[in-house]
Amino acid sequence: MILYSGPMSLFTGKVRIALDEKGLDYQLESVPFTRAGYQPKHPKVVELNPKQQVPVLVDGDLAIYDSTIIFEYLEERHPAPPLYPRDPAARARCRVMEAAADEILFPSVWDLIREVFYKPAGTGRDEAAVANAKQSIAAHYARLERQLGEQPFLCGEVCVADIGYFMTITFATSLGQGLTAAYPGLQAWYARCLARPAFTRELERLMSANRGLGS
Repeated sequence: MILYSGPMSLFTGKVRIALDEKGLDYQLESVPFTRAGYQPKHPKVVELNPKQQVPVLVDGDLAIYDSTIIFEYLEERHPAPPLYPRDPAARARCRVMEAAADEILFPSVWDLIREVFYKPAGTGRDEAAVANAKQSIAAHYARLERQLGEQPFLCGEVCVADIGYFMTITFATSLGQGLTAAYPGLQAWYARCLARPAFTRELERLMSANRGLGS
C-alpha cells in the first residue's frame, strides 16, 4: 500500500493512526507543504483524487480518498484488530461521532487554522472569528464530555471516533484551544489515547513537521 500524505494534514494523520493500529505496512509518500499551503500539487494526488487533496491510499490497482472511506476499506480488508464496534447500533454511533469530529468540530478548528496558523500575530487576524471559533469548540468539548461519561474510549473500545477526535482536538490544542480542567473526562481520555503507540507516533510526526516549518 502507498499513502499519499501531507505532513500537517489532520485527515492524513487519521489514516496513519489507523494503519499503525492495524499493524499494516505501507509506503509513505509526502506531498510538498509550506505555510503557504500544499503547493505545488503532487502529480499523483492530482491524478487520483478529483479534489486534489490528501490522503490518497493506493492498494494494488485501487486508489481511494477521504479518510472515512479509507477507514471503512481498511476495516473490511483487514478486520483485525477492529476499529469499529461489532454491534450495529454501536457501530452506527461510532460512525456518527467520527463524522461529527470532521463535520461539526473541524470547521471551527479550520477557522483557527486560517486565522492563527496562516496569519502571524499582528498581520490582520480576524479576532472576532478566532473568539467565535474558540467558543464553538468549547461548547463541543462540553457535549463530548457528557457523551464520554465513564467510558475509557468514546465507544467503549478504541475506534475510528477516537482517532478522529484525537486528531481534531490535537490541532485545536496547538492553536490555543486545548482541553482544560473543565473537561476532566476528556483529559483522561486523551491521555489513554496517547498511551497507545500509534497515537504517540502520530503526535511526534506532527510536532516534527511543525518544527520543520520553523514555528
